Amino acid sequence: MELKPGSMRAHERAWAVAFRQDAALLDAIAHVAGGPFHIINPESFADNLRAFSKVLRDRRVPGRVYFGKKANKAGAWMREAARQGGSVDVASEPEFAHALANGVRGTDIGVTGAAKSNDLLWLAYRHGAIVAIDALDELERAIAVAEDGAPLRILLRVLPPKATDSRFGLNEDDLGAALRRCAGMRSHLTMEGFSFHLDGYAVEPRAELAAILVERCREVRVGLGLPCSAVSIGGGFACSYVDEDDWRAFQDQADPALFHAGKRFDRFYPYHQSPTGAAMLDAILRTQDRGETLATRMIAADVQLYAEPGRALLDGAGMSVFPVQGFKRNDEHGIVTVAGLSMSLSEQWKNSEFLPSPILVQRGPERPQVPIRAAIGGSSCMEYDVLTWRKVSFPAEPRSGDLMIYVNTAGYQMDKNESEFHQLSLPPKIVVSRRDQQFTWRIDQ
Repeated sequence: MELKPGSMRAHERAWAVAFRQDAALLDAIAHVAGGPFHIINPESFADNLRAFSKVLRDRRVPGRVYFGKKANKAGAWMREAARQGGSVDVASEPEFAHALANGVRGTDIGVTGAAKSNDLLWLAYRHGAIVAIDALDELERAIAVAEDGAPLRILLRVLPPKATDSRFGLNEDDLGAALRRCAGMRSHLTMEGFSFHLDGYAVEPRAELAAILVERCREVRVGLGLPCSAVSIGGGFACSYVDEDDWRAFQDQADPALFHAGKRFDRFYPYHQSPTGAAMLDAILRTQDRGETLATRMIAADVQLYAEPGRALLDGAGMSVFPVQGFKRNDEHGIVTVAGLSMSLSEQWKNSEFLPSPILVQRGPERPQVPIRAAIGGSSCMEYDVLTWRKVSFPAEPRSGDLMIYVNTAGYQMDKNESEFHQLSLPPKIVVSRRDQQFTWRIDQ
């Protein structure tokens, strides 16, 4: 299996191909933006959300799909979630307020994250949101917040037995104490179930722990008389950005020589995976233990399933565009400098690399189509401000006025680490949709 040094072609949805090939529209947005910008497509988000919801319906498992808001800050996603009857997962007061401002009802908001502030707990209480309680002291603060009215809805987050080094979740002793406290504080708390957080993208660990907690729900209902009828399996739903052959070839041949300055990386996101998105949720529900699937166990136990996908709901729903400012040769490869910063591709700020190949959109007079390999740097004065360390193959020498498009960046890449370094404005997010086969666009607020 041979990998061309610059190849890692990104998967694209049909809307994305049509958009980037609409030269007049792309140029008009680039002119208005006057620098780098992000394109987001809520229709793709809606398609992904419908696919997750369809899995629950097809498997006859009641539940909720919470969009993990931290994956992208745009308001357009939440408006789409509200229209589709979805829910939103938040971890801060500004995120909570932003969800409300974009039409998401308080009862459709889940509050996760590490130790929540008292103000966030109070906001959740006032709006009927459900809160994942992570520690005993947080449970006591939740009780104090809810002492003057209807009970606060909570889940108890469980420390995974096979991930005891995780900083999230209650260990077995604390979980027992929390359950007893919930039983004694029914006027303040409604304990609706359990949740957990797992790193990685594997099906089996999620299915295994969910099955354990389904049985725990039964025990708690009988033993303590608590409602306890939901299990949240969190996020971590896989996405696939490139073809399997390209990904395997890259892994086999990955070497510092493929990267500018011999850059070395400790880890990469797994850019090809299977199953992904809604298919991964289906695989979790179909996982069998002693002849029963997780789905049949949940139905029999009258337990709902909650999921919190972020990246997977944004798969195929956006791209990032950087105007080319200049190009120069450096030994056997070139260096492209674009308007914007590597902070806009978050993998770089985790000492990793966003590997799907960017696409060069050539502008201006025709030029010789002589292939060239190049890395891509940002416009700051920092040596490490590099968007793509990998020496990517381009059909011609990039030049000022061209556009560099990174495909499928909506999930975690667009704004996780963006900064107004050098007093540069943050790239705007442009919402695009199609009506009567024509693109319309607006700036996301």
